[in-house]
Amino acid sequence: MKNRCVPLRCTHPTKMPEYQPVLLAQVGKAESHTLRAYEQAGGYQALKKSLKEKTPKEVTEIVKASGLRGRGGAGFPTGLKWTFLPQNHPGPIYFCLNADESEPGTFNNRVLMEEDPHQVIEGLILSCYATNATTAYFYMRAEYPLAWQRMQRAVDECYAAGYLGKNILGSPYSLDIFLHRGAGAYICGEETGLIESLEGKRAWPRIKPPFPAVEGAFRKPTVVNNVETVACVRHIMDRGADWFKSIGVPPDPANPRDAGSYGPKLYCISGHINKPGCYEAPLGLTVTELIDRFGGGVWKNRKAKAAIPGGISMGLLTADEFHCPLDFNGPGKFGCLGLGTAAVVVMDEQTSMVDFLLNSCRFFSHESCGQCTPCREGTSWATKMMLRIKAGRGRLKDLDLLAEIGDTIGIMPGTTICGLADGAAWPIKNCIKKFRPELEAHIKRTNPSGWGETKAVPAMELVGIH
Repeated sequence: MKNRCVPLRCTHPTKMPEYQPVLLAQVGKAESHTLRAYEQAGGYQALKKSLKEKTPKEVTEIVKASGLRGRGGAGFPTGLKWTFLPQNHPGPIYFCLNADESEPGTFNNRVLMEEDPHQVIEGLILSCYATNATTAYFYMRAEYPLAWQRMQRAVDECYAAGYLGKNILGSPYSLDIFLHRGAGAYICGEETGLIESLEGKRAWPRIKPPFPAVEGAFRKPTVVNNVETVACVRHIMDRGADWFKSIGVPPDPANPRDAGSYGPKLYCISGHINKPGCYEAPLGLTVTELIDRFGGGVWKNRKAKAAIPGGISMGLLTADEFHCPLDFNGPGKFGCLGLGTAAVVVMDEQTSMVDFLLNSCRFFSHESCGQCTPCREGTSWATKMMLRIKAGRGRLKDLDLLAEIGDTIGIMPGTTICGLADGAAWPIKNCIKKFRPELEAHIKRTNPSGWGETKAVPAMELVGIH
C-alpha cells in the first residue's frame, strides 16, 4: 500500500505556493476506510448541512458554478449534465456510479474506494440528492476485490448510521445504494454499455439520442458519473464553488469551447519511472513535473522516449512534448485525444514503438464489443498488420493502411456508436505521425526484400506470434 497512493504536497507555479491534498487527505491514515475515522475527520458534515439547508436545485447550481468537469475521461461539465434530466419527472430517477475503471494505467478510483470509501459515498449521496435520484447503482469492476469489500462495508455502515435508507438523517429524502459487480469488459466504461450490462444484457452501447438523462437504466432518466467526480462534489459542498475554482486552470481566452480545468486531480503515473503511484495535484501541472516531482524521474538513469498522457486511448506524447499541461485543454494541443483519466504511462528510450503499437491495437481489438463494423474490423485488421510487421513481414504500405484505419473509425468520423474506436485510433495516428522513422526502419530491417511491396501479400499463420 505504501507506494500506491501518496498525498504529497506540491508547488504549483500558477495557483498555490503549497498545495494541501484534498481527495487523498485521509489516505494512509489509520483505519481511513472506516466510518468512525471518516466522521472524526469531518465526514458527512457537508451532507447534513446540505440536506438541512439546500434544495436539490441549489446543490446542482453550486456544482454547476464550481466548473467541475467529469473525471472519467470525457470532461463534460457535471452540473450541466445534471440539468439535462427532465424537469418535474415523477420518477424513478436512477444514478449510476461508474467504477469500472478499465482504462490501462488508471487506478485512482481504486485508491479512493479502498482507502476512503466514505468520501465516495458522501459525494454520491449529495449527487443523488441534487438529481432527485432515489436509487443508485455502484458499478464496480470485478478485479477490485478489496475495493468491493470496503465499499460494501461502508454502505452497510451508512445504513446502520442513518446516512442511507428511508428519510436520511430525518429528512424527507430517501436513497438506496446497490453494488453491482462487472465482469472485466472495457466497453462497460462507456455509460450506455454500463447501463446495458447493469440490466443483465450484453454491454453493447446504445445509439444516442436518447441520452441516459432522458432514457437510461430501465428506460428511466439516469445520471452516470465517475467515482472521482462525486468525491469532488463532497468537497465542493463542504468548501464552496469559489474554493474549487481557486484551484487549477481558468478557461483559455483563445478557445471559446474551453470550460476551464478547475479543482484537484488524481494523477496516476506508471511505466518506466522510479516511483509509480497515484498522486494529487491541481489540474494543469505538466508531464515533466509529474515525472520529476512525483514519479522520481525515469528509471535506471535512462531518458524518456514517450508517454501516454491519460490512458492508452488518449494517444502519445513524445519526450519533446512533456511540457504539455495535464488539464482538459492541454493534450489536445499536442495531437492527443484529451486528458482522459490523467493516467500517465512513461516509456524509456529502449522501448520499441512497434511493440507499443502492437499491444495497443491488440488491446482494443480484444475489447471491441463488435457491434459496429468499422470498429470490429478496423481494430482486428490493425492488429493483424502489426503482428505481420512484428514478425518481419511488414511493408511501408502497411503504415499508410494503418493511418487510414485510424482516420476512418470512431464517433468523430461518424462511423461508430461509441468512442472505443476513437480510443483505438488515436494511438495509431499519434504513433505513425510521431514515430514513423522508427517504424519504417523496423520494417526495412526485418523485411529487406519485401518492405517496398505494394500489392496484396499472401496471408500468414498468426498463431503463436506474440
